[in-house]
Amino acid sequence: MATPGFVLQLRPRHDGEAGMRVGFTVTKKIGNAVVRNRMKRRLRALARDLLPAHGLPGADHVLIGRSGGIERDYQALTAELVKALGRARRACQDA
Repeated sequence: MATPGFVLQLRPRHDGEAGMRVGFTVTKKIGNAVVRNRMKRRLRALARDLLPAHGLPGADHVLIGRSGGIERDYQALTAELVKALGRARRACQDA
């Protein structure tokens, strides 16, 4: 699920465990180490705030930072992640 600030990838594990796992990645195309680390901190904060309530139990979540994510308002990123998690949840239920 692509948004202006990040890409969300979600894969149900089907291993019987209800725990959610999350990973973060930001490529060197985004900027230097300072910019990449700042983006990863923002993604970690989003995951910490939203995944317990909106994430898919028993799935792996991967957030990939995009170049527009560092300038975006945190509230906009929050709304985008909620929307992306909703779309991913519906896609997993349909499959």
